[in-house]
Amino acid sequence: MTGKKVLIADDEIHIIHVVAIKLRNNGYDVVAANNGAEAYELACREKPDIVVTDYQMPFVTGIELIEKLRKNDETKHIPAVLLTARSFAITQEIQESLGIEECLSKPFSPKELLKTIEDILYQRAVAIRV
Repeated sequence: MTGKKVLIADDEIHIIHVVAIKLRNNGYDVVAANNGAEAYELACREKPDIVVTDYQMPFVTGIELIEKLRKNDETKHIPAVLLTARSFAITQEIQESLGIEECLSKPFSPKELLKTIEDILYQRAVAIRV
């Protein structure tokens, strides 16, 4: 499962740093953005295997980022994980309509996020083979 590319979008640099270390130590390539607009550009250019985005970011929120990704034929298939502060609950309806694979509340553990990413990518790989 190595060599998979993960795009992390979060305006809190320490979260990017901690998550990037955990993912790189487990064989993932990591690209990072500190706002949603930059994340969208990176997603279009880098074609990551999965996107992990914070909900609250400047310029473009995580929800808006995922909406933009879903409208683009080249990025609409990329699975997304949304990180949220506990006060920002996402309804099941929004999660399903945007195809958000998972929502994790902050604070989360990097180990929990790694397992979530591995599970999603594994399920995608199995689904493609079937």
